[in-house]
Amino acid sequence: MLPDGWLRSTVGAVCAIRNNLRFPISAEERTGMPGPYPYFGPTGQLDSLNHYRIDEAFALVGEDGDHFLKFRERSMTLYFSGKANVNNHAHVIGDSQKCLAKWFHYSFIHRDLTPVLSRQGVGRYKLTKAGLQELEIVVPPREEQLAIVQLLDTWGDAITTAEKLLANSRRQKAALVQHLLLGQTTSWSSARLVEIAHRIQRPADGGVHPVLMISSGSGFVRQDQKYSRFMAGKSLNDYVLLQRGEFAYNKGNSKLYEFGCVFQLDEYETGLVPHVYVCFAMDDALCHSPFFKYLFEADYLHGQLGALVNTGVRNNGLLNIRPTDFMNVMVPLPPMERQKQIAEVLDAASKEIDTLAQNVDALRQEKRALMQDLLTGKRRVKQAMTASA
Repeated sequence: MLPDGWLRSTVGAVCAIRNNLRFPISAEERTGMPGPYPYFGPTGQLDSLNHYRIDEAFALVGEDGDHFLKFRERSMTLYFSGKANVNNHAHVIGDSQKCLAKWFHYSFIHRDLTPVLSRQGVGRYKLTKAGLQELEIVVPPREEQLAIVQLLDTWGDAITTAEKLLANSRRQKAALVQHLLLGQTTSWSSARLVEIAHRIQRPADGGVHPVLMISSGSGFVRQDQKYSRFMAGKSLNDYVLLQRGEFAYNKGNSKLYEFGCVFQLDEYETGLVPHVYVCFAMDDALCHSPFFKYLFEADYLHGQLGALVNTGVRNNGLLNIRPTDFMNVMVPLPPMERQKQIAEVLDAASKEIDTLAQNVDALRQEKRALMQDLLTGKRRVKQAMTASA
């Protein structure tokens, strides 16, 4: 049941589709038109031009692309108010008597649009104007729409502020890493990794351990959570049993780590990792493991690992770096007390980042839950209810 005054309708019936305002122009032509006015595609700003075709509030929803399947993580709509341009790969929605452009934006920002999409080859989908017009939308009176979108905007501002604090904290940590780690190594002693660490080739012991893999963006993650499958039985025979505090080098190249990445296992007591990882433990008498955790995360080995790659990437995506060669890389070895001091500073910076990231995630989840209730009339905005009464 919808509240009194709310209407269940379609986009075609209550929204103003303004595709006549689109301005299709090639990238080559745009190079000769630099200016202050944004030029939007379906997922964001592509350029800035010296010309504008739109001067009003509008929302965009993509006409084609592969982003439609990622509606839970990515925004399906954009909102802008002012002078701008839009290419021909997005539908333009303006304000109408019955529906604000921003109401449309919030209504479809994470909506599954696949029921009205048509296919355009492998992995390509199209939202035609007819399909857009068929989409169901719930609309309250304009006064209530305005009150709701203003409330959601306030939450959005809070999230933006929290994201800026998080980004600033990450920049501060990066500066600390540069100053405390990467900028100091020439004044320290150095050693080959094999001289201060030993290989770990511990086989699975038949016990219950999480099966882990290394993600270049987040370190160790459970394999069943990433791929929705459980590895068991004989398939684990070739896995290495890693214990908390030990390290593993993943030879897979990625955007973040061109020549592979090294992470320390610190969120699990034990874990089974693929045998293709080079696993090792630092010598506690010489090394403070957290110091080396941050050193490896900073991609300190990039240049040395790049020099070891001689035939590129294999068919399985792994770099041709032998374990013995990896264990012979050179690493800095400052005095133990200095290792501990640096790790302590970076630990504090990391904890601040974790706290701020959790705050951002919590705000996003709370806003999404609030949107679900407000956009369906389950929760009302008091001032809007009073105005419409």
